[in-house]
Amino acid sequence: MKHSTSKKIFELRHTLKNPLKTNPFVYNKDFLLWTIIGIVGGIISGGYWIVLENITAVLKIIEGIFVIPLMTTAGLAAGLIIHKLGDPGEIDLMVDNIHFKGGRLNPKSNPSMILSSLICIAAGGSLGPEAPLVQVVGSTGTYISRKLGYKGEDIRSITIAGMASAFTALFGAPLGGSLFALEILDHKHVTKYYKAFMPALVASCASYLVFVLITHLNLGPAWNFPPYKNPKLGDIFYAVAYSLAGAATGWLFTLLIKSFKLLFRKISLAVYYKLALGGFLLGMIAYFIPLTRYFGHEQLAEVLTGSFTVQFLCLLLIMKLIAIAITATSGWRGGFIIPLLFAGTVLGLIIYQLFPGQNLTLITVCCMAALNASVTRTPVSIIILLAAMTGFQNIVPIMFASLTGYFLAPKSPLIHAQMGMDK
Repeated sequence: MKHSTSKKIFELRHTLKNPLKTNPFVYNKDFLLWTIIGIVGGIISGGYWIVLENITAVLKIIEGIFVIPLMTTAGLAAGLIIHKLGDPGEIDLMVDNIHFKGGRLNPKSNPSMILSSLICIAAGGSLGPEAPLVQVVGSTGTYISRKLGYKGEDIRSITIAGMASAFTALFGAPLGGSLFALEILDHKHVTKYYKAFMPALVASCASYLVFVLITHLNLGPAWNFPPYKNPKLGDIFYAVAYSLAGAATGWLFTLLIKSFKLLFRKISLAVYYKLALGGFLLGMIAYFIPLTRYFGHEQLAEVLTGSFTVQFLCLLLIMKLIAIAITATSGWRGGFIIPLLFAGTVLGLIIYQLFPGQNLTLITVCCMAALNASVTRTPVSIIILLAAMTGFQNIVPIMFASLTGYFLAPKSPLIHAQMGMDK
């Protein structure tokens, strides 16, 4: 069995290193590898998504007061998995590995990440599947590249290609996913890893195609926002004004994250008890405000089509930000990009009710852009991602909103590893 596997690896390595010499196209051996990474990424992302949907459908039946013991138990179960299989680490560790360990992500932590994140997200944690999948697919890229004999910067590029393919599968935007994978690593010098852009783009396209084939999701926008008609020059100034609220919310979220992180660090408990405590707090919030449960993909559509008072929307926004912060700092697994898009939408609805007569889509998309750019420091890629996910065709207002949120962000980033300081 081992001999057969080694033979297949040798044959694949030989094929990649010895392309047809008569090939007249730009296509080469690397293109084949990038495509393989994307296909593998699409398969992993599609399989993860289907399993997540099925588990969520079962656990979603549990509502009301019973959501509190459910989420407490889910936190305990996820914590025990992490305790037994090892801590897969947070996004700071992943970014540091890209910076300082030649781009190598350790695949040994994947079982812990997959199992714990599935429980956390399906039970109703306020973090999404983007971070777990980026870790898993990125580390798979590392594994494949090392098995095929790649070294140095090539390993880093292939790892980033795997990360990009995971982002793309969930966001549905190959170009945006590719840029996001580069930008989140080093927001000040995104061109630092420019060699990885083409591998990331090729892998993203392959991943997106495979992911859609597996999940049968639509190719259109993720959410149906009202149409944005008759754009005017003044909309740019409105976009900047709306983004001020988005940037302020980004500051509030960063403060909440730092406060809860300090709080949980002071609690001297085993990791599984911390996750159980986090689950209890999340269950309490979800019991009183059910829309705070889950990472916001379906809930975003619900708030867009629902009818809520401005008082309730303000309470929902604050409690959702607190829920995201508790989820992220108590040890629950997941990513906060999609949850922040939900928070930005709620913020936009608040502004829309306070200042009626404005364009709802323009307000919400600008708030989403500014809030995410402020927190994740990804002002370029978030423009493309939002255009694809919301169907907002005129990206100029999004550009001004995203840049405003970025330049008004706290000086110290939430993801400290983004600073890329030498070690």
